[in-house]
Amino acid sequence: MEDSYIIRGGKKLSGEVTLSGAKNAALKMIIASLLFNEKVVLENVPRINDVVELLHLIRSLGASADFIDKNRIEIDPTSLNQNKVDLLHASKIRVSFMLFAPLLYKFGNCLVPNPGGCRIGARPIDRIVDGMKNLGVEIRYISRTGFYEAKLPDKPRGSFTFNKPSHTGTELLIMLSVFGKDRIILENCANEPEIDNLIDFLNQSGAKITKNNSRIEIDGVAKLKFSHPFKIIPDRNEAITYVCLTLATGGSLLLKDLPIESIGIFVDKLRQAGVEVKESPEGLFFRRGQHLKAVNIETTPHPGFMTDWQPNWAVMMTQANGKSIIHERVFENRFSYVEELKKLGAKIKFIDAKVENPSDFYFFNYKKGRNYSQTVEIDGPVRLHGGILNIADLRAGASLATAALASEGESAVNGVSILERGYEDFVKKVGNLGGEIKKI
Repeated sequence: MEDSYIIRGGKKLSGEVTLSGAKNAALKMIIASLLFNEKVVLENVPRINDVVELLHLIRSLGASADFIDKNRIEIDPTSLNQNKVDLLHASKIRVSFMLFAPLLYKFGNCLVPNPGGCRIGARPIDRIVDGMKNLGVEIRYISRTGFYEAKLPDKPRGSFTFNKPSHTGTELLIMLSVFGKDRIILENCANEPEIDNLIDFLNQSGAKITKNNSRIEIDGVAKLKFSHPFKIIPDRNEAITYVCLTLATGGSLLLKDLPIESIGIFVDKLRQAGVEVKESPEGLFFRRGQHLKAVNIETTPHPGFMTDWQPNWAVMMTQANGKSIIHERVFENRFSYVEELKKLGAKIKFIDAKVENPSDFYFFNYKKGRNYSQTVEIDGPVRLHGGILNIADLRAGASLATAALASEGESAVNGVSILERGYEDFVKKVGNLGGEIKKI
C-alpha cells in the first residue's frame, strides 16, 4: 500500500489554491442527513479518507450513502435498519459518536462505541454525555464491551449549559434537539463557522434554530424536509496549511472563496509576523516580507487561534527571526510533531509555562498531579534539511509535509494515509504550487 511521500524541498512555492469543502462540516452534515425520511444531496464534500470511512459506516447500518460526482454525495436514510454501530468502523473515525442523534430518533435506543480518530488528547466525552442526559437521554457506558447504551423514552426536552465549549457536543445536542418537545436552550456553546453551516442546513430543511453567540435556542419540529442540495463551506484548516506552507518556503498564495472573518485571528498574527494580507475580488492574497518575525500564540476555540492551526504555524516560525512560543490550551497531546521537526534541524523545545488555575485555563479536563507538556519554544530562523518523518495525527502530518517542503534536500514522510483523512488532492495541490512531491 502506498503510504509515504517523497519530497524534495528547498523551493519557493507560490500560486493559488481552490479550497475543498470543510471536513469538520461535511462529516456532521452527513450524519445529520440521517435525520431525514428521504434522500439528501450534499455538495462540495471533500473526497477524503474520513468521508469515505463515514459513508462506509453508514452503509453498514443499512442506509445508502455514496458519491454521485467528484464532490457531491447522496444519502438515503430510509433503509436504515441497524441501531448498533460497528466497533471496527467506529474506531477509525471519531465523529461516529454523533450517530446517537439519528439512531435515537429512528429506533428509540442504540449502542455506540467509544469513538476513534486522532489521539491528540482525551476529548470531553463526559460533557457530551451530561448534555444528552439533561435532554432526557438515558445513557450508560458498559466498560466490558466498550459501548455506550442509550435510550430515549420521550422527545428531548430541557436545557443544558456546557461548563466548557465543545464543538462536537454542541453539534450533537443541536441534532438531538431538532425534534424536541417545547423549546430547548443550549448555553456556552462552541462558536465555530462549521456549527453555523450545520444550523443553516437544518433550518433550510425546516428546523427552527436560532443562535446568538454562544446561546442556541431550538424549537422542535415534527420532521425535516429536503428542499435542494446544500453546499459545504470551504475548509479553513486546509487554508491555514497552504498559507503556512507557501510562507515557510518564502512564496505567496492566493486563496479563493474563503471569508476573512473565518480566520480573523490567524490573519492578525500573520500581520504581526510581517506578512502582507490583501482582500480582493479574486480572494485572499498572502505574501511574506523580507523577513518573518517571531510571534507568540496560544490556542483557544473560535474566534481564537484554533488548535488545528498551531502545528503548521510552528513550521513557519522555524523560519522567523527570534524566539516564538506556542501554548496549547485545547488538547493535552498536540505536539507529536516536535521530535520529528528536530530531525530536520529545527530548534524547538518544551518549556514550562506558569499557569494560575489550570483547571479553568485549559479547555481539556485538567487533572491535578499529572505532568503536562503544553508549551514549546521555537528559535529561528534555521536552515532545515531533509530527513525521514513519521506522522502521528492529521494536522501534525500536514505540518511535517510542510516542513519537508521547506527543507533543503530530500525527505520521506511516512503514514500519509493519516494526513489524507483530512486533505483532498494534497499531492496535486502542492504540485500546482511548484512543490516536488510524489506518493509511493
